Amino acid sequence: MEVQDLFADRIGGKHFGTDTTIYKFEKIKRAKAAARQQNPGIELLDFGVGEPDQMAPDTIRSALKQAVDDPANRGYSDNGITEFRQAAARYLETFFKVRNIDPDTEINHSIGSKPALAMLPMCFINPGDVSLVTVPGYPVLATHTRYLGGEVVKLPLLKANAFYPDLDSISGDIARRAKLIYVNYPNNPTGAPPSEAFFDRLIAFAQAHNVLIVQDAAYATLIYGSPGLSILSRPGGKACAIELHSMSKSYNMTGWRLGFVAGSSRVVQAYAEVKDNIDSGQFKAIQVAACAGIANRDLSDAIKAHYEQRLHKMVKALQSVGFRATMPGGTFYLYVEAPTAAGPTLFHTAEDASQHLIRECLISTVPWDDAGRYLRFSATFESAGISDDDRVIGELAKRLGKLNLRW
Repeated sequence: MEVQDLFADRIGGKHFGTDTTIYKFEKIKRAKAAARQQNPGIELLDFGVGEPDQMAPDTIRSALKQAVDDPANRGYSDNGITEFRQAAARYLETFFKVRNIDPDTEINHSIGSKPALAMLPMCFINPGDVSLVTVPGYPVLATHTRYLGGEVVKLPLLKANAFYPDLDSISGDIARRAKLIYVNYPNNPTGAPPSEAFFDRLIAFAQAHNVLIVQDAAYATLIYGSPGLSILSRPGGKACAIELHSMSKSYNMTGWRLGFVAGSSRVVQAYAEVKDNIDSGQFKAIQVAACAGIANRDLSDAIKAHYEQRLHKMVKALQSVGFRATMPGGTFYLYVEAPTAAGPTLFHTAEDASQHLIRECLISTVPWDDAGRYLRFSATFESAGISDDDRVIGELAKRLGKLNLRW
């Protein structure tokens, strides 16, 4: 038997496993390991981590401990428990004033946002259909569109357009073939916030071309300087959009793998149909625990304040060494133009700059070269408390200041 002849074309076919290309995150991982080995006495400042640095709130953890011992929670949850759907509806109303959601037919849980993004193309994409996706961004919906024989059309997020996609740039032919348009606000990695004006333009585009909006709202409660916003609260939004929410970022529940989709009952029904043939639902105890905190603004606001305080300090530190950093509208990321040189060393890409920062001063970031050259600094770095935050951020500025960075 020659297993190499059996692999599906979607993952490389006969060439699966033979590609020697080293991808961005693997390069970062290797560079970090090498820097630590060569500098055993120096702390690596990791601003590339994309997950919370703190535990989930005590209220939620305590509820989980109790729910685990309840025999009623031992079985499969399939498409979720009623209590979590109702709690999700309260969350949408509490944070985003979405009052017209039926928890029984217009909400369904997910084992985190990633599986939901993978399943939605199965509901809609046939070979030759188009998914419109913003870049830079999370690639899962695009990956599964390709797996199904669909075509991915990238919509660049440019600073000149405030990091919103230019809907007018989409040709008539592409718009006619499009089934899905994926957006993510607050946006990873740019930090751009959701906007009523943009959501309204997007809804008008979807209505004109019969396209379903997939709004990935994983960072929905992490928004600064403006109210939170759901596309489902805009006129016509629920009829042409499905919105994905996650407990991972809002409540520090990354490893718990829990979220939900909300929107038109017909779309939610299709998602539930596919989901029912893929998984048997998230552990009921985790859903019960989330109910204890999901609609609690105080819990979420405390987590938001933690990142907001760090981001303000990081902006000042980066500005002090030449970065054109500004406070983001949302998320826990700073997205800043990458330097083009450090002393005599020239950088042709953001990845070049990122690798140099790791090697020369043990600072890890995430580079993006999809639509300009940018570095992403995350406010989820490890520290021992507020005073240690100041130390880590001060050390960041100190090390960067020695590099003679230029733009």
